[in-house]
Amino acid sequence: MNKVDAKRRCPWCLGSEKYLRYHDEEWGVPVHDDRRLFEFLILEGAQAGLSWSTILNKRDNYRRAFARFDPAKVARFGVRDVERLMADAGIVRNRLKIESAIGNARAFLGVRREFGSFDAYLWGFVDGRPLQNRRQSMKQVPARTPVSDAISEDLKRRGFRFVGSTIVYATMQAVGMVNDHLAACFRRAQLAALPRPGSSAKLRRESE
Repeated sequence: MNKVDAKRRCPWCLGSEKYLRYHDEEWGVPVHDDRRLFEFLILEGAQAGLSWSTILNKRDNYRRAFARFDPAKVARFGVRDVERLMADAGIVRNRLKIESAIGNARAFLGVRREFGSFDAYLWGFVDGRPLQNRRQSMKQVPARTPVSDAISEDLKRRGFRFVGSTIVYATMQAVGMVNDHLAACFRRAQLAALPRPGSSAKLRRESE
């Protein structure tokens, strides 16, 4: 076993080389790019009821099928696109999930118009900085939190679908809004040491 293989990691990533790379290179790294945030939101929604490994293996197909997750392009998808996607064996052929992805793209653009970026809106829920946890075991990692509950409720109010609190919390973990690498995992300390972005946009207070 080489030095890389000997590093201590979160146990969920040990099933495959692709899982290992995702854990080491992406999971928990703060994401502030709107297109990538849209990608994770759609992929986590597609994963509902399935394993993340299933979605990870289909990720390249999703990028091809959904215009490389350009929300403006996906928002223009129509009936023909839905039928095209339903015939695409490279993605999860679930009509509700496909139609929700298109509807979510439109809602995503609405959020971006209001807040300047989806990044500003989403990260505003954690004041622009990742929440740092020190979980000792996978049993201590929750499926949802009060923050994910609040985000889920607000997204639903804005017309998003497949954004239940559990899906939202998985998205928060993936895009680095919360550092849920276990305390013994080598990535936890690395991500905790990342500098905070120079300036994060604040959530505007909505008028009643």
